[in-house]
Parts: sequence; C-alpha cells; structure tokens
Amino acid sequence: MDGVALTGLTDTQRQQAMARFEILRPCIEEGVPLTRAAHDAGVALRTAQRWLSRYRASGLAGLARTPRTAVRRTDPELVGLIEALALGKPRRSLASITRRVAHVAAQQGWTPVSYSTVRGIVTALDPAMLTLAHDGAVALRDNYELVYRRRSEVPNAMWQVDHTQLDILVLHADTPVRPWLTVVLDDHSRAVPGYTVGLGAPSALNTSLALRQAIWTKSDPSWPMCGLPEVLYVDHGSDFTSEHLTQVAADLKFQIVHSTVARPQGRGKIERFFGTITTELLPELPGHLAHGRPVTPAALTLPQLDEALAGFITTDYHQRTHPELKTSPHRAWVGQGWLPRMPVDLDALDLLLVWVAKPRMVHRDGIHFQGLRYLSPTLAAYVREPVTIRYDPRDITEIRVFHKDRFLCKAVSPDHTAETIGLSDIQAARRAYRRRLREQINERITVVTDYLPTDRPVTPLTLPTTAPPARRLRAYHED
Repeated sequence: MDGVALTGLTDTQRQQAMARFEILRPCIEEGVPLTRAAHDAGVALRTAQRWLSRYRASGLAGLARTPRTAVRRTDPELVGLIEALALGKPRRSLASITRRVAHVAAQQGWTPVSYSTVRGIVTALDPAMLTLAHDGAVALRDNYELVYRRRSEVPNAMWQVDHTQLDILVLHADTPVRPWLTVVLDDHSRAVPGYTVGLGAPSALNTSLALRQAIWTKSDPSWPMCGLPEVLYVDHGSDFTSEHLTQVAADLKFQIVHSTVARPQGRGKIERFFGTITTELLPELPGHLAHGRPVTPAALTLPQLDEALAGFITTDYHQRTHPELKTSPHRAWVGQGWLPRMPVDLDALDLLLVWVAKPRMVHRDGIHFQGLRYLSPTLAAYVREPVTIRYDPRDITEIRVFHKDRFLCKAVSPDHTAETIGLSDIQAARRAYRRRLREQINERITVVTDYLPTDRPVTPLTLPTTAPPARRLRAYHED
C-alpha cells in the first residue's frame, strides 16, 4: 500500500482498515501487549504483527487489503495483446480471447494465462473505452459524456412540445383506438400550459391546438399558465418543421429551436412528464395497456380521457412538489407575480393557429361543406361568388367566411346550432353508414342461392382494407 492515500480507498477498504485498527488500538494507544490484543480479538499473532508494521509505515491506509491483480504477474506484451483483442471488432468472448492468447503464448514462449487472468485484465479496462470501441461514438456520448442540464431563468422563456402515443384504448364509434397526446411544457417551472389529445398520427393541427390552449387564458382559475413563449423547443418531426408553424412563430414573435438529430437528452423533461402520465394516471383508467395488451376493457371516450388528463394536470401534477425544483410547478410558474406576453385577441389567435382554410362557392341555399349547409344573411349578396371558409376541425357547426381576403361573416349550420360536431365524427358516421349498407346488401344477395342454384358462388360485399387509388375527377366550376 506504499504511496496509497486514504482518499484513494474505497468505502469497503476504509471499513476494513478501521476494523483492523480497532484490534490494534489497545496496543497503539493504551500500551497493551500485542500478544494480548491479538488473543482478545481472535487474530493470529503473525497477522497482528504484519498489520502493526503496515500501520506504522503507511498509517490507516496501510491496513486496507490490497486487491490482487493478475496483470502484475503477466508479461506486459501479453497484457497488451489481451487488451487489443478485447477492444477489437467484432466483440470477442472471454473464452475466445483466452484460446487466442494461449496459442500466441505457446508460439512466443510466454507463460500461459488462465481464463480468470484474462477476465481480470478485460474487466480492468475503462468501460467508456470498451463502449467506444464496440458501440461507437453515439453510445459513448449517451452513456458516459457529461450532460449540461440547463433550466430557463424565468417562466415562458422556453416551451417544449412533443407527442406520445398513450398506453390506453378509448372508444371511437364503438371501436377501441389508441390516442395520441401532444403536450406543451414550460422549461422553467415544468408546468403544462396546454395539451391536446386526439386520434391519428401527430400533425401540425395537434400542435396548433396544444399551442392555442397553452397561449390563451383558461376558464379554470387553478390553471393560470398562459402567454407567448420566447423560444419553442421541438424535434424534427414533419409537424414541427411545417411552413404553418414557421408562419405562426413569425407572426407571434417567438423563435423555433430544433433539437439535435438523434439526441434525445434535450427533450428529457417532457419525456419524464410522459412517464408520469404513463405510470400514475393511465393505470387507474379503464382500457389501460400493459406491454401492448389491454388490462381492462376500453370504456372511456376521447372527451372523457381529455377530462381525466385535465384533472390530473391541474389538481395533482401542478400542485405537488417537483423533486428537482423543490417546489410545485404551479408556484414555480406564478413566482412573485408577473404579466405574460399575450396575443391581441382570441379570434386572431384561432385564425392563425387552428382554423383550416378551404375554397368554396356560395350557392342559393348557402355554403356546402362536409355534407352540411351553412347560412348567414350576409351571404345573400354573394351568391355564386367564390369565398374562402375557415373552420375548426373540433367543431364544424360554425365556419368563418372570407371574400377576397376580407372577413365577411360567420355562417352556421341551422340543423346543428345546439350541437358540437367534429370533423372526425362526420367521417366516422360515413364509415358506419357504408358498413350498414353493405350488411343489408349481403343479407339480400344470399337469398339468390336459396331459389336459383348456380355454379358460381355469390360473393358478399366487403369493406376495402386499403384506400382505393386516387383518381383524377373532373372538377366543375361550382365545386
């Protein structure tokens, strides 16, 4: 142990050294003969003499056991060969390295080494070196390089946005489907200013809906997070690199920053929030999935899941102490009180973020869209005029009409003024209607086989499993 400082010892070595010192203490501090001290402790006299000699030479560090290594007894050139084989590609097993080294040692006249010696040499190599040699620079970076964990100085300085597919099934048109969650997370407070849950793959619309909720004030006083961010931190998904989001950022005056490709560390905070939802909320809901399989039958609709998410975020997640912040996200965002930067009005924000634009023609009975008819007294002067309509996919009972880039009026569907109809609801209703028609057709055509036997079997109609190829249809002026 010459030259080894106490600070260089492991915890186990320090405990061992102190245990041996307690045996020697009566001899060192009280003048008790070493023979008696060793006898009282049940230690051989030769062993106690060796410990005392080491203590006088190196202090407490001299009492720690020196780990035995096979490297010191092995020829340095053989050690180098073993290390080279361990670091080479493809990765070799210890048994393979032992056989190769034994063959070379026999040729060179070196002392052969055992399997345990090879294992000791290989395990003594730096794990980071082995990772770089076998798995490459990306694995080294993700496992061993230092990570700077930044935190924004103030709320709304940086927001993160990301999507995840939830481990739960919800009912949509009586069919269990797996929804997606889009979350906006404040980097400073870890609070959630906004989110959206929907069906289908993530899209620019999901991001826009989540940003719309995040930016505008909420009706719930326990959910004060709102305002415009300075920076929006996103990945390289197609919805985050869309021209629409770029235009929104330019108009609302915030900067979009994309994370480095294949570097998930920068999105760790929002990934941890997704983990909180997955482990704490979803297992308490019907339809929860474990390892891809439902634990309980699906029973919730999408609005019911939305309500459960809102309740968990506002009453549980926002109010409890965050382990890293040492305060709750709610208190961290509110701070000492401040005024966030807000857009001019909600209508302008909706038009910018949410409302989808479509060209249409004004007919004598109104504007036709998605099988609905929209009316407004203002449209009387614009019959057979082309217009642009904007609609909210979550509720298409009302549209906004623009003529030559100028706002004209709001038009409503008179048959659904007291309802909320989403675009997905209409699409689901169309699929269900086609399914019912095919079932009725199949019931009728089977009657043929009862009265008119034929060599050709009657083939029932089935729903297409894939979308039919797109066809170029003739477009008319009023379309």
